[in-house]
Amino acid sequence: MSALLDGIYDGDTTVATLLEHGDFGLGTFNALDGEMLILDGVCYRMRNDGTVTPAAADDLTPFAVVTEFVPGVTIRVDEPATRDEAVRLISETLQSSNYLYAVRLTGEFEWVRVRAVERQEKPYQPMSEAIRGEKTLEFGRSAGVVAGFRTPLYGQGIGVPGGHVHYIDAERRQGGHVLDFRLLSGTIEICVGTDLHLELPLTPEFKNADLSPDDLADQIEQTENHR
Repeated sequence: MSALLDGIYDGDTTVATLLEHGDFGLGTFNALDGEMLILDGVCYRMRNDGTVTPAAADDLTPFAVVTEFVPGVTIRVDEPATRDEAVRLISETLQSSNYLYAVRLTGEFEWVRVRAVERQEKPYQPMSEAIRGEKTLEFGRSAGVVAGFRTPLYGQGIGVPGGHVHYIDAERRQGGHVLDFRLLSGTIEICVGTDLHLELPLTPEFKNADLSPDDLADQIEQTENHR
């Protein structure tokens, strides 16, 4: 994640390789060409206009997190809830912030607000510059899935601390990086992760990147969690 912040937008891992490691995940594609979401073993690309298409097996990624999704905890949500309220419900149920959690929220939404960064051209700018002027989209009432990961604070720089989730509708036609939502009803499934396998790209750009800036936390908050 910290490499993305430094403008390292090209990696050498294919979608086919990612799918060898799991059937659930998220990330982005080379040149920040869309948001990535992997559900039920299918990898989707969500572009900055909100449209969704299946990714090709040879598409490349500079950043992705994947796992085999085996839910161990299920929470039924029968009353409307905001994103913050859903996060609180998850936190109260899990009772620990020391593990990695994959989270899948399937339900009916009153609205979902998303964004997706536009494809970048070389020479790449840092992400704080790349996201300026990015589109924010709001989908009206729809059925769909909010899915992603809850990462401990000590994972900062590897992943996104706190919640990092993407949305895709039930028809797999629209989606993006989630900024906020209002859930009407649904089911939250949680998979607890206790193992972390990290693969780093063997590229000159990554080799020379600044992965530990003094304002790392602020940069992540600005680029990933702003609403």
